Amino acid sequence: MPHEPDTIHIVIINGSVRPGNYTRMASALVLDELKKHRQVTTEVIDPATLNLPPPGTDPQSAATKDLQQKVGQATGVILTTPEYYGSFSSVMKLVIESLGYPSALSGKPVALLGIAGGMIGAVKSLEHLRSVVSHVEGIVLPLPISVANVQEVFDTEGRCLDPGAEQLIRGVGTNLLTYIEYNVCPRLTLERLRKEKEQVPPKIIAV
Repeated sequence: MPHEPDTIHIVIINGSVRPGNYTRMASALVLDELKKHRQVTTEVIDPATLNLPPPGTDPQSAATKDLQQKVGQATGVILTTPEYYGSFSSVMKLVIESLGYPSALSGKPVALLGIAGGMIGAVKSLEHLRSVVSHVEGIVLPLPISVANVQEVFDTEGRCLDPGAEQLIRGVGTNLLTYIEYNVCPRLTLERLRKEKEQVPPKIIAV
């Protein structure tokens, strides 16, 4: 269902399907922060529930079309991924390839959040993810957030134990909203005004 023109709709896509994964815990903090804003609506996409087919096998599947529609309706997107083998997850790659080409991410602001178990963090995965999203013409925001030693940042119940890390993670959502409010909303308002003007019949003035 399309969203009201004055609302900002943010879609968060989790890049892990492992039970009890830290990626979902980090996404939950971002979601909680976004829900503080009354003009913002949100949706979290969990690939574990999508049943996406392998790339190229069934591009017209119901799951693929549903994913493309949900992302297509978003004002902005947040991608969260763990770092696996020096890159982002295969689950996230499947999601991106399922968004078609031209991609549903094309022209949309995209914020990145990566988590890793090592002390270096998710630097490599975020670097690769930035490259792929840019290739499909998503607008990747600067300053992606990398969370290192994630097993020390969250407990098994999903509670964040590091106030500094929590502030950075929550900032992923607020930074995206700031970008949208300054760059996307004015453009959407102008487009709506232009369409409304085109729909107004011309006045006939008697001479």
